Amino acid sequence: METLAKLKKRIIQLELEIQETKKRLPAHSVKPPVMMDLLELEDEYDRLMKRVSELQGSESDSL
Repeated sequence: METLAKLKKRIIQLELEIQETKKRLPAHSVKPPVMMDLLELEDEYDRLMKRVSELQGSESDSL
């Protein structure tokens, strides 16, 4: 089961991975594999942020 704590922990990990991947991007001639890595990380980050928002909304609805 997804818990907010697990999701938030993964979000923090993703933020670090995104930062590291951005550091690997050259100023010019971005390599497709690096860009794909970055896009995948950002997509997962967006999905998790949406899920956290949904879970927080459902918690406030149940109060």
